[in-house]
Amino acid sequence: MERLMDAIVKPTAGPGLELRRVPVPVPGPGEVLIKIHKTAICGTDVHIYNWDPWARIHITHPPMTIGHEYVGEIAQLGEGVTGLTVGQRVSGEGHITCHRCRNCHTGNIQWCKNTTSVGVDRDGAFAEYLCIPQTNVIPIDESLDEDVVAFFDAFGNATHTALMWDLVGEDVLITGAGPIGIIAAGICKYDGARRVIITDLNDYRLGLARKMGVDAAVNTGREDLLQVMKEQGLKEGFDVGLEMSGNGAAFRQMCSVMRNGGRISLLGLGNKPIEVDMNDIICKGLCLQGIYGRKMDNWHKMSYMVQGGLDLTPVITHRFHYTEFEKGFAAMNSGESGKVVLDWTK
Repeated sequence: MERLMDAIVKPTAGPGLELRRVPVPVPGPGEVLIKIHKTAICGTDVHIYNWDPWARIHITHPPMTIGHEYVGEIAQLGEGVTGLTVGQRVSGEGHITCHRCRNCHTGNIQWCKNTTSVGVDRDGAFAEYLCIPQTNVIPIDESLDEDVVAFFDAFGNATHTALMWDLVGEDVLITGAGPIGIIAAGICKYDGARRVIITDLNDYRLGLARKMGVDAAVNTGREDLLQVMKEQGLKEGFDVGLEMSGNGAAFRQMCSVMRNGGRISLLGLGNKPIEVDMNDIICKGLCLQGIYGRKMDNWHKMSYMVQGGLDLTPVITHRFHYTEFEKGFAAMNSGESGKVVLDWTK
């Protein structure tokens, strides 16, 4: 008899989600079945919930279970799986790669041209069980808080973006105080940055950034970033920029306040093309690096940073049972939230 489970499903090509009973996946050769304990709502999930232009392009085969930020335990091992045990605490890398292309062969799987994404291209983690390949399973130390591990996927984006550059003693500008930008601010301070300044138009999220230890949180709608830089002792501009907003005005301002030879990581995706002054970038000798997903070694660095004292709990603002997922998405859409965690254990 087919086993059924609860899952949060995108039912049709339109706004909203539904809680449905769907079949429990069966792990095939090389696959692992994970019993979900906690999940976290990502901005991508909000795009899917709202059915905005991004979702219309990327969600091509509803109905499907969404979600990709999670922690749980191994429930079943498929044929041929080794090195893992039933009951072991795990999370998982959400980008499933081909292991055949040039980037996969050289260890740069974050750039695999054949990537499929959990919760976007295939059924995701907002369910009682998830099935993924063994190669994507990440063991999680029992000492780590599951509410924090639930959003390690987003933590990994922030880690990849921030640690692309040497931060020790540097002055860092972060544009965009969404959850990933706020997490990145904590990473920069933990990694030894001298000054970390974050900008946004959302006072609630700027307040969360202050709890994560930024030196200044600037509402650019009413505050002068140049004046704040002067107050913080910056003389030539920022050494490192982390662009998390996908907003053209924010990116242009970032370029204008970087020092010559500054380095910028670009993670934020825009809803439309962004116009930039190439002369400013060229004449300043700026180095721009696009960031997508996580490097696999980011997973180890994340665990070690948390074990070493990086406190991410201020980023968590809401906790709900999974049956109350509508409240979680309402919190995310309100703009007055950090990370929202859904509990699947009760």
